[in-house]
Amino acid sequence: MAAAARPSWWQRLRLRAWVRDGARLLLLLLLLGSVQGPWHVRAGQAVEYLKREHSLSKPYQGVGTSSSSLWNLMGNAMVMTQYIRLTPDMQSKQGALWNRVPCFLKDWELQVHFKIHGQGKKNLHGDGLAIWYTKDRMQPGPVFGNMDKFVGLGVFVDTYPNEEKQQERVFPYISAMVNNGSLSYDHERDGRPTELGGCTAIVRNLRYDTFLVIRYVKRHLTIMMDIDGKHEWRDCIEMPGVRLPRGYYFGTSSITGDLSDNHDVISLKLFELTGVRTPEEEKLHRDVFLPSVDNLKLPEMTEPPAPLSGLALFLIVFFSLVFSVFAIVIGIILYNKWQDQSRKRFY
Repeated sequence: MAAAARPSWWQRLRLRAWVRDGARLLLLLLLLGSVQGPWHVRAGQAVEYLKREHSLSKPYQGVGTSSSSLWNLMGNAMVMTQYIRLTPDMQSKQGALWNRVPCFLKDWELQVHFKIHGQGKKNLHGDGLAIWYTKDRMQPGPVFGNMDKFVGLGVFVDTYPNEEKQQERVFPYISAMVNNGSLSYDHERDGRPTELGGCTAIVRNLRYDTFLVIRYVKRHLTIMMDIDGKHEWRDCIEMPGVRLPRGYYFGTSSITGDLSDNHDVISLKLFELTGVRTPEEEKLHRDVFLPSVDNLKLPEMTEPPAPLSGLALFLIVFFSLVFSVFAIVIGIILYNKWQDQSRKRFY
């Protein structure tokens, strides 16, 4: 029987090229399957684009105290290999993490991966953490490590009940507050007089991951959580008619007092939501100056006057001087006439 014909050198070269290209394609498919892309589409909903300038994840590059960092640390916050610790499980600590880039998105979704844990038992732990979208950044204060009378949105994961008489609320508790700078957060009543809503969230000392999502779409605020280890979002707060200005900053902060906990942030991911508005809705959308909530009365705050330009300031000074000189001249003339009339009456 005749021996089978051996493939020529050209056929062997083509076979090697096919094997090499096939291996490259397989490797590319494996990489695409294991790495989440910067965007994805939800069935029947908006397209979500990851905004890296407003997002944070391991290995936490771009985090520091310099002006060139995208995220700035404050107080006792420190970067670890697996998380950013806002406060350690020690008394009287305060820490924060703030994005340096203002956000000008109309519709967005912020996903927060966090962990709260410590040695305290029952109610001997505190105080919790907050997620912020506010006009001012890097302003330490008493509200979960941030300033009081803030301007913007605050979402609080409160782990300690300060109001001893209340019985219907189980802690830890998630609540939200919109402020135009006129309201104070009431610590003694756990923020109840100014909250938009809330829900119980058992988030301490869990062995699985805990997540919180804040979605702002067409002036509709939605807050959901995934704290049961089921990888499913559960509703917490729904509030229509929320008006938030653009150009504010995202941040997160925490504080401990006589009681303490470890408050860790693993990641912050901000998505831009597109395709949620019709052309008519785009025309009707107007930027607002101060945060507000429809059907919720907030003390009115007047818009501060815009700073004067150099030309306007020069013109004001110039015409003020001209008016002053004119007034002095008129005064001198009237004074001379009065003296003349006085002399005539004397003689």
